[in-house]
Amino acid sequence: MVKRAEPDAKRESLMASRTLNPHPETVTAQVAGPDFFDARDLVQVKYEMVRRVQVDGMPVTRAAAAFGLSRQTLYTAQAVLAGQGLAGLVPGKPGPKQGHKLTEAVIDHLEELRAADPDSSAGDLAAAVEQRFGVRVHPRSVQRALAVRRARQEAPKSR
Repeated sequence: MVKRAEPDAKRESLMASRTLNPHPETVTAQVAGPDFFDARDLVQVKYEMVRRVQVDGMPVTRAAAAFGLSRQTLYTAQAVLAGQGLAGLVPGKPGPKQGHKLTEAVIDHLEELRAADPDSSAGDLAAAVEQRFGVRVHPRSVQRALAVRRARQEAPKSR
């Protein structure tokens, strides 16, 4: 009979917040208060690593090795802590933050094409963008971009 492992709520929480240390076994540093420190928590690991250097005077190379991270990670964490505080160590959402293919020039062109032929499909418009700008976009992205532009143009009129 195979016994299932109990779900680990903290691990699940760390995974959900993208702060799970992928290699907690590399953390060899002895930290006071072992009930508090969790090597699986990447934010804690980075904070404690920077604290060891800045407060305890531990050499950078030794601190990075003891916490299983690179010196560059330590330097980056120092800068983030100085500029943004502890919250800066929590990673943001991965991926692009805004569209990078459907620029204003591309959307202007799409509007011109749509004005010239209101019956043109999103697929035809996407093909025209690829032909003119060399950028492949999904037809649904074309529809969304045009809808957002239309909503922005209509918003001041409704006030």
